[in-house]
Amino acid sequence: MVKHIILWTLKPELSESAKETVKVGIKQGLEGLVGKVPGLIDVKVQTAGRLASSTADLMLDCTLADEAALKGYAQHPEHLAVANAKVRPFTAQRACLDYEVL
Repeated sequence: MVKHIILWTLKPELSESAKETVKVGIKQGLEGLVGKVPGLIDVKVQTAGRLASSTADLMLDCTLADEAALKGYAQHPEHLAVANAKVRPFTAQRACLDYEVL
């Protein structure tokens, strides 16, 4: 199995209410990909409970069958649709960690 972890910082010009709306859209969009993208086993988007010590606004935690599934996920049309409509327009920074579960 492979883990795909993303941390995002939302654009600072977004109001707090806009940020909350964006977080809901990202969560619904990405978690809704399970069962649609081959090899995508689980998706969790952490949007709540953020402590003041955090340097990111939300986190994506995906579990995929293998590295080939990760590559397929990255190019899958439904994933790209969510990324292009709900994520990229609203995020300022992105950090990624992909690793094999041993």
